[in-house]
Amino acid sequence: MSATIIDGKAFAERLRGRVAAHVTRLKDGHGLTPGLAVVLVGEDPASQVYVRNKGKQTQETGMASFEHKLPADTTEADLLALIARLNAAPAVHGILVQLPLPAHLNAELVINAIDPAKDVDGFHISNVGLLGTGQKAMVPCTPLGCLMLLRDHLGSLSGLEAVVVGRSNIVGKPMAQLLLGESCTVTIAHSRTRTIEAVCRRADILVAAVGRPEMITGDWIKPGATVIDVGINRVERDGKMRLVGDVDFASAVGVAGAITPVPGGVGPMTIACLLANTVTAACRAHGLAEPEGLTA
Repeated sequence: MSATIIDGKAFAERLRGRVAAHVTRLKDGHGLTPGLAVVLVGEDPASQVYVRNKGKQTQETGMASFEHKLPADTTEADLLALIARLNAAPAVHGILVQLPLPAHLNAELVINAIDPAKDVDGFHISNVGLLGTGQKAMVPCTPLGCLMLLRDHLGSLSGLEAVVVGRSNIVGKPMAQLLLGESCTVTIAHSRTRTIEAVCRRADILVAAVGRPEMITGDWIKPGATVIDVGINRVERDGKMRLVGDVDFASAVGVAGAITPVPGGVGPMTIACLLANTVTAACRAHGLAEPEGLTA
């Protein structure tokens, strides 16, 4: 028996379609165009590609895209001044500062300078606190995408045992909070977890977000479990660079009930959820009903 492959690319395409339809309704019904501002500091090649894709997809859904590319030696004061201007700009509903930032800039300080209502990455300490206490928050894009894929495949998650491998602020912790919100029994496993294989084998839902190539093998997985692989790792195989996840797909696919591939699983969901968050932020800013199916 082979696992069902959860097609994140196809789901993300449908999600972008729903975002575009809602943007059209906001424009036609309220004269409102959601706007996303992306700030890139420096010349990191991966970040440049990512920012370019964000801008392209923002425009394709009918939203306004504002790109701010700053040199690598930009001062903290100049970056904070730009964020203050974006916070005050009525046409901007979402602000994203692309990480990683150059070493001389304090990422926490910069992120927490963003208006929490415009923090479409969901990294501001206020949004972290709101999510942790089960209140309405801006939810980080990758965990939000994972949750959407899980709901789509499983329906209700209530009562299921979920294990999140990885405790990062960007994926692991918010993913655990979202799963708690769905009434799962949640364990966060990490590098210090004893008998981590046995912990993983308990999971009906296993989310791998640890950043170690193919760490989780088929014998760590409960038969029939749903496996969400957040990892994106570049490894060399036969003289070529390939993308692999945190799960050893070849051994997992015969054990799991369903699994996300890498690439084509969680990855495409991240930008789609960023667009969804921007529409949600625009609706909240104007006191309009939030779009169904775009939030946690």
